[in-house]
Parts: sequence; structure tokens; C-alpha cells
Amino acid sequence: MKISCEEASDICNKSQYKEASIWQIVKLQFHFVYCKVCKKYSRKNSQLTSLCKKADLHTMPSNEKEALKRSLEEKFQ
Repeated sequence: MKISCEEASDICNKSQYKEASIWQIVKLQFHFVYCKVCKKYSRKNSQLTSLCKKADLHTMPSNEKEALKRSLEEKFQ
């Protein structure tokens, strides 16, 4: 039942995106009982995800990406 901190961080990330199984979540909660570092990581990771959702971030449109890419390629040739 004991998991490593690395596995805990993987489960934490999956959990935030609703990809973790119930059993994984149970193991993660058990891990938090004795590992305060992972518990804090999980809390901070949740806050970051929440802030990113609230920020309503958008990516650069494809045509602008291509124009930027061409511009950089021309500049560095």
C-alpha cells in the first residue's frame, strides 16, 4: 500500500484531471498521512490548476505561430 513520492506525484497529477482510479486516490491519501511534502505539493498543484483555469489562457493561433516561425528561421539563417 505504501507508494513512493514519485508515484504520489503521478497520481496527484492524474487525480486533478479525473484520470486516477479510486484505488490510486486511496493510496495517495494514505501517502499524505506520512508525507507532508507531497501533501503540500498536491495542494500547490491544485491551486496552480485553479489559477490557470480562471486566467482563461489561450494559445497563439496557428497562422501567427507559422509567421513567427518563418520570421525566426529567416533571422537565424
